[in-house]
Amino acid sequence: MKRHWFLGLIMVLALVLGACAPAAPTEAPPPPAEATSAPPEAAPTEAMAEMPFAGETVTVFTPAGDEQARVFELNFANFEAKTGIDVVVEITGNFEELTRVECDAGNPHDIYNFPQPGLMADIARGGCLTDLSTFIPASEMQAQYAQSWIDMLTVDGSVYGVWHGVDVKSLVWYAKPAFDAAGYTVPQTWDELLALSDKIVADGGTPWCIGIESGGATGWTATDWVEDVMLRTAGADKYDQWTSGALKFDSPEVRKAFETVGEIWFNPDYVSGGTTGIQTTNFGDSPLGLFDGTCYMHRQASFIPNFFPEGTEMGVDVDYFYLPPIDAAMGKPVLVSGNLVSLGNDTPAGREVIKFMMSAESVEAEVKAGNAIGPMNGVSLDWYPSDTQRGYAEILINADTFRFDGSDLMPGAVGAGSFWTGATDWVGGKSLDEALPAIDASWPQ
Repeated sequence: MKRHWFLGLIMVLALVLGACAPAAPTEAPPPPAEATSAPPEAAPTEAMAEMPFAGETVTVFTPAGDEQARVFELNFANFEAKTGIDVVVEITGNFEELTRVECDAGNPHDIYNFPQPGLMADIARGGCLTDLSTFIPASEMQAQYAQSWIDMLTVDGSVYGVWHGVDVKSLVWYAKPAFDAAGYTVPQTWDELLALSDKIVADGGTPWCIGIESGGATGWTATDWVEDVMLRTAGADKYDQWTSGALKFDSPEVRKAFETVGEIWFNPDYVSGGTTGIQTTNFGDSPLGLFDGTCYMHRQASFIPNFFPEGTEMGVDVDYFYLPPIDAAMGKPVLVSGNLVSLGNDTPAGREVIKFMMSAESVEAEVKAGNAIGPMNGVSLDWYPSDTQRGYAEILINADTFRFDGSDLMPGAVGAGSFWTGATDWVGGKSLDEALPAIDASWPQ
């Protein structure tokens, strides 16, 4: 197993124009150990049979950080020993830009580790990726993934990726000591969530801490709220139409989702600091109110504990529950983010790696390290290192459907632009009659 750094566009351009050697590591490798005996002239026949791809190399191009990549590599140890394939992980900080450059030049990496299906779909439509259904039967895919996962990676009728690790977004974090002391119980429905909010207000408290400030990305927190509610009020099919542009923002379904969010956000008794606080509080600071008595609840994804005070004990100082359903007809959906792998350079060894990535073993090291939730069948709940991570997995297991963060599925001009700014303007006082048509107008033709 090797890991290489791609340090910039110049290096990838060199690769595209014909340089075949991978990027040099940031530090010189240690000298090889001296051989204690002469190597055999040829590998034994039995060993060759057990390692059908001996000598083959497959590269995985990823935007992961160095430590994430280190744990990712551990998943392949047994696979490499069984197959003889050397899986080389190449890291970059400019994943989207460099992927487009090399795909346009017709010189793709063997495998891409995409951070979202929207980018994968765009690259697939450009002809750079392999339709996995050409060598993986639908029955094998369905044996490993719920249909919702497969649907999210299907582009124009073809499947171009398999899910690797995911994060759960449909969570409400709460101040457990204060919650328990007041005798509050975890709500199971949206009506119960609103009733709990009213009870907290009646008892002299503030139910929610919410913050959408994030520099140039201000407003993305609001998009997550709308997406979660959209799944609960309109359902997965309408959600798919919306994220693809077939259903406008200025539609009854999307308008209802905004209005439902507004029932919490615009209630002056519900939110710490009111709408001004929502706009000016950084998303990473907003959960801190759970620890100083400011508020009782905070909706945010499974990554938010990274912003909790040092020494926070999960399940003691703070805990979480699943964001309740709204319309029973829509079931119990879960909003997710995560990563998926696709085949760029179609080789027998590359196909073997892709098929391995469908297995629970391919994510075992990351699950045990607390770095990922495994979306495929066969991932044992015993692998998760804490009750917190095990609980995320159980939420996925009990969900009726899954959908990826909608803003990441939309064109960048919308999902990372007008959706953010439109939601921020709405919080600032602009009406939906103004905000929603403005977002629609920004959708690329």
